[in-house]
Amino acid sequence: MGGLFNDILGSGETLFKNDVALDFSFVPKLIPYREREQRTIAGCIKPLFNEKSGKNVFIYGQPGVGKTVALTKILEELQEETDEIIPVYINCWKHNTTYKIVIEICDMMDFKFVQNKKTEELFRWIKQNLNKKSVVFVFDEADKLEDFDFLYMILEEIYRKTIILINNYKDWIFELEDRIKSRLMPEIIEFKPYNYEETKGILKQRVEWAFVPNVLGNDAFELIAKKTFEMQDIRTGLYLMKQAGLIAEDKSSRKITLEHAQHALDKIKDFSIKSPEELAADEKLILDLVRQNSGKRIGDFFKIYQQSGGKLVYKSFQRKIDKLQKNRFIVVEKIAGGNEGNTTIIKDVSEKKLTEF
Repeated sequence: MGGLFNDILGSGETLFKNDVALDFSFVPKLIPYREREQRTIAGCIKPLFNEKSGKNVFIYGQPGVGKTVALTKILEELQEETDEIIPVYINCWKHNTTYKIVIEICDMMDFKFVQNKKTEELFRWIKQNLNKKSVVFVFDEADKLEDFDFLYMILEEIYRKTIILINNYKDWIFELEDRIKSRLMPEIIEFKPYNYEETKGILKQRVEWAFVPNVLGNDAFELIAKKTFEMQDIRTGLYLMKQAGLIAEDKSSRKITLEHAQHALDKIKDFSIKSPEELAADEKLILDLVRQNSGKRIGDFFKIYQQSGGKLVYKSFQRKIDKLQKNRFIVVEKIAGGNEGNTTIIKDVSEKKLTEF
């Protein structure tokens, strides 16, 4: 009789060994397939160890290709190696103005007396303290920045530093104002998408950390790996593996089967990299308008955006649309031909059919 219940998960049992390994923010001990990029970045930082200024770096590549993870790992190693180089990591999605960045750096340095102080005053304090040592500044999601005064201030007034800017778009760096571009002179590093074997390798590594051995069936893993490679975003795979595990547990199964992975795939329409609370004001406005006006052409949609008080010029508006699509808040459909030539339709993500994922 007992054999009938062998495949049923007991109430206190779990398929997960460490589900944190499936979080986007988890930093593995080794970052596979990014050794070359990491060595190049480390080379740019190296002069700081000899109390000279390092080289600046611009990193670009589409979302989910390991840019942030690789940099987080480098900063961790830097902290283990020396106290003489201060790592400063800023996510520009959250801190997108000079004032917010200056406040965040003060916070990192435990300077509490920030109230009623002007940006220049706070930066003077930062400068006095940072100039005692060397600094690596990392500005992630740099295309979110609304002004660049802080960058100019750092370039001019911090003596020994490496500035690392991370972005999805290569062109962004060439659009910076000349006074910054001429001082920055960065080494440009592209993070290319992972190929199929690399995608599988990364996901396999996470499977070993996240799950109890042998619970994830091979056909379930293959389906998830294939979808992840198709989307060219490792975070898709992490999401799918976590969901498949939760679905299997929900069904009290000791194995994660192909069926559980397929159910996880059905949930992918609910998946977005960021929570809507983290969106900048412009993006929130665009997202609300898409929900109210789903299915409109991008040109008509831009008019609605302007009528609703939107201040962005068309090119910046297009970039925001692109970002919202990449983070799976909206769907963008290109339609060729027709009376008006090629056109782009903007839709709310809830309208996307499962077959489109």
